[in-house]
Amino acid sequence: MAASYFQERQAPATQDGLSPASPAVASRGANALSSRITSVLSASYADLEIRDALETLDGRGVKNTAETRRQIRLDVQKEVIQCNGEIVQDFGEVAAQLKRIGSAISSLNRYCADMRSHIESANRETGPVLEEANSLLTQKKQIETKQQILHAFNSHFLVSGEESNVLTSTAEPVNEEFFQTLTRVRKIHHDCQVLLGTEDQTLGLEVLEQSSKQLNAAFQKLYRWIQREFKTLDLENPQINASVRRSLRVLAERPALFQSCLDFFAEARENILSDSFYAALTGSTTDNTNFATKPIEFHAHEPLRYVGDMLAWGHSATVSEREALEVLFISEGDEIRRSIQAGLESEPWLRDEDAEVFDGKKALNQLVSRDLTGVARLLRQRTEQVIQSHDDATLAYKIANLIGFYKSTFGKLLGSDSEVLEVFNALEVSAMRQFRGNMRDHVASVQSELTVAPLDLSPPDFLEEALEMLKALAKSYDTSVATVDDRDNAFQSVLAETLDPFLGGCENLYKGMPQPNGDIFAINCLLAAKLVLSPYSFTKSRATEIEGTISEHTGRLIEYQHGYFAHMSGLHALLEALSSVSDSTESLKTIPTLEPFQPEALVSASQQLDEFIPSALLDAAENIKKLRNRKMVQEITEEAAGRFCEDFEFVESKILAADELLFAQKDGEEDDEPGLRDLFPRTSGEIRVLLS
Repeated sequence: MAASYFQERQAPATQDGLSPASPAVASRGANALSSRITSVLSASYADLEIRDALETLDGRGVKNTAETRRQIRLDVQKEVIQCNGEIVQDFGEVAAQLKRIGSAISSLNRYCADMRSHIESANRETGPVLEEANSLLTQKKQIETKQQILHAFNSHFLVSGEESNVLTSTAEPVNEEFFQTLTRVRKIHHDCQVLLGTEDQTLGLEVLEQSSKQLNAAFQKLYRWIQREFKTLDLENPQINASVRRSLRVLAERPALFQSCLDFFAEARENILSDSFYAALTGSTTDNTNFATKPIEFHAHEPLRYVGDMLAWGHSATVSEREALEVLFISEGDEIRRSIQAGLESEPWLRDEDAEVFDGKKALNQLVSRDLTGVARLLRQRTEQVIQSHDDATLAYKIANLIGFYKSTFGKLLGSDSEVLEVFNALEVSAMRQFRGNMRDHVASVQSELTVAPLDLSPPDFLEEALEMLKALAKSYDTSVATVDDRDNAFQSVLAETLDPFLGGCENLYKGMPQPNGDIFAINCLLAAKLVLSPYSFTKSRATEIEGTISEHTGRLIEYQHGYFAHMSGLHALLEALSSVSDSTESLKTIPTLEPFQPEALVSASQQLDEFIPSALLDAAENIKKLRNRKMVQEITEEAAGRFCEDFEFVESKILAADELLFAQKDGEEDDEPGLRDLFPRTSGEIRVLLS
């Protein structure tokens, strides 16, 4: 379209009667054309306004003709004028509407002023009424608040007559309702502190006094109820009434009543257990009621079994009592301790600064110990009768061990500070005192038998009897006192009573006997004692001590056998002669001049040696054949034979050394005189072979 526009603009035109060919016209046309071209070329067709204008023309469907180009400006201006006219017309309508709105607003303002005046007049008339209404509403709210406070106070701090009757009347049962009411009254009593903190304390004091009276009456009722329950309480039933446990926990808030209740219970249980123990012993109770079970006194014929059955019954009763009471105290131990602590805080005048905090297990042990007081007293009487009515020392010691065993068992059940253990300590001391007295009487009775030892050098009868008794005592001690810490030292007193006097008697006999019979007799007695002591660990130290004594006697027997070998073989004279000879040359030269080394004496010693050696071991063993341990006989003889061989080697070495010096003096000269070796030809190797 732009191209056609420029093409049409190049067509010749006339203006004011001038020909285009005239120079002036041509000059102006050229300037206009160059300005137009410059304007067109300088225009930026990327401008948005030009683009919008071109799009508008294109949208109108305008064709690029000369007529159109001439009329386009007029058409546009015409349209602008029309649009402006329409706008002016529209604004006229708007102005009319604005005038109507202005009149409406003026009317509304007049109406608002009228309403404002009416409202102000109404406010002036209704003001006093509203103030009175607000005052009445405030008073109503205050009254409602006071009513709520009064209702809350009555419901929290006041106890109804029915609740008071449940709490204090003995005709009413102790049930869940009682405990709930008691809990509520305790809370009221505690919350009175809030009332006492106000300016007017009269109400708080009145409520506190009333709640205190109700609580005291309730705890008294609970205390009497628990006492009645304790009279009929069946501890054998594992399902003990839960209300009793709960009652004890609650009653613990009054420590004095709680302790009094425990004392009453302990006294009742003591009587019950004493009657049960008496019935188990005799078959009937104190009120002559017979039982179907066979009594202990009828079927326990042996004293030891009689005491053991009584102790076993006491142990069984203790276990049952502890298990039953454990449900009452240990299961609620923490609650009871807290209740007692709360009671002491509420009643500080009852607090003892030195008193220990309630311990459930300790209290249980103390209560069980108090329950067993009557049983322990009856047990002590019967056991002391058994101990004092028998003179058998073994029986007294077995009873002491049995009592010691049960003492340790009761100590684990009731604690080391239980009063029941004092009874066991007294019985154990009594039994041991009876044992020592019986042993001393027995030792005094057998002292007359300490005259001579048996011909076969075996342990005497009194020692055999003592060892049999010691064996029974050691077995009893080993099975009964398994928990003693210092077991070795604990049995030393028994050894001092049952073994040492009899070994001392054997020692007196052995001292007056010739050798080797004395040492043989001593070894036989000590071996018998060691045989009894060896199986037990608590006699190890004494067995070791006896072994040392046996070794001493064995050493003396070896010396005796060694002397026997030396004298019977003829070697003793040679050893004595050589005892003064040293290893120096001058001393060795004197050996042939010694009397035992003279040819005749040396030949005689050699013959005596040859006659003795073949049967030396048998002859030497015959000397100690009464030693009851055959192995020791062999070992002692062989040890003595070994020492004899060493002595023979010593003699042989001296003889050889003397012969060497003698041959060295002769310097190879022939001499028919025989040497010491020729006169005493046996060698140490031959002696060892013959004595092996």
